[in-house]
Amino acid sequence: MNPEQFIAKRLRFKGKLALVSIALSFLVMIVAVAVSSGFRTEIRSAVADMAGDVSVDADSAIDLSGVDGVESMGCVIYQTGIVKNSDLIQGVMFKADESRDSLELGVIIPERLAGMLSLGVGDPMLTYFVGEDKVKARKFTVRGIYSSPVQADGNLIVLSSMNDLRRVAELGDGECTGVEIRLEPQYRSDYALRSKTAEIGAAVYPLHAVSSADRFPQLFDWLSLIDLNVIAIIILMTVVAGFNMISGLLILLFRSKSTIGTLKAMGMSDKSIAGVFLRVSARISGIGMLAGNAVALLFCLVQGCTHLLKLNPENYFVSYVPVNVDMWMVLLCDVLAFAAILLLLMIPTLFISRVDPARTVRAD
Repeated sequence: MNPEQFIAKRLRFKGKLALVSIALSFLVMIVAVAVSSGFRTEIRSAVADMAGDVSVDADSAIDLSGVDGVESMGCVIYQTGIVKNSDLIQGVMFKADESRDSLELGVIIPERLAGMLSLGVGDPMLTYFVGEDKVKARKFTVRGIYSSPVQADGNLIVLSSMNDLRRVAELGDGECTGVEIRLEPQYRSDYALRSKTAEIGAAVYPLHAVSSADRFPQLFDWLSLIDLNVIAIIILMTVVAGFNMISGLLILLFRSKSTIGTLKAMGMSDKSIAGVFLRVSARISGIGMLAGNAVALLFCLVQGCTHLLKLNPENYFVSYVPVNVDMWMVLLCDVLAFAAILLLLMIPTLFISRVDPARTVRAD
């Protein structure tokens, strides 16, 4: 055991306020990172479920065997329509895919549309499809109501069966208006999604491929804004924790002036003495970091299981605070914040060079 470590273990740091500040700062940072990751995971997954990650304007199946990261794909039909209920009307987009063939003359409508037109499960839904030379009227039955972040973006998508929409659009068997491609989860970040869309576009050229980030820009811009807010929170909490530790360390240094003078008189260099106090501060910072992490992870576990904290989906696209603990991001946040705090703690150690052992050490 070197002298710095031996002395550091015997110094007592009484800065409880600094310890609490460190714990609270790491608590806020980890929760912010988990909530940001939760929003990204929840919204991107919901968009993929509703409209795929990449869409291609093809009228039949396409070959993507040479493209990595494709989880699944299928033909879809989109058709615009106008829904009428009493005196209320609303323009919507009908969508059909192969997974909903059982919805013959039935539809699943978004929660927002149900509220706007006072529709419930089992109610009839009169719809008009306007073509180039004629208007087609169809009466559907509401079979279900769904909630999705996509509807909060102003996109009212009514889910129908392929047979119903083929008859409306006058398409033949096997024909469709597009192909939706679902990517593996690791390809849903903004950069990876756009990169994979470009790769798919090159594979299906001259057909046009569009990413969900381009189809729903408001959702993805909002996620980018959350990420910027999280970065700001991490920086702010690191600075707050660092300056609270600086205050605590300065108090410890002032109280230990005679100890510093004694160590200098015994031949210890300023650098070595600074190492002693930095070890003490690092120990306190580490305890605060672990305490903050423990409380933050406990909160994430409770919130993830119970969805205790609710949100207004009109403003936040989801009805509860989503959390997703990405341990690599948590560890990265811990390491960077801890390193930044230690760098800030280098500032008060400059006080050590100003201590004169002749004035501070008193003989009995």
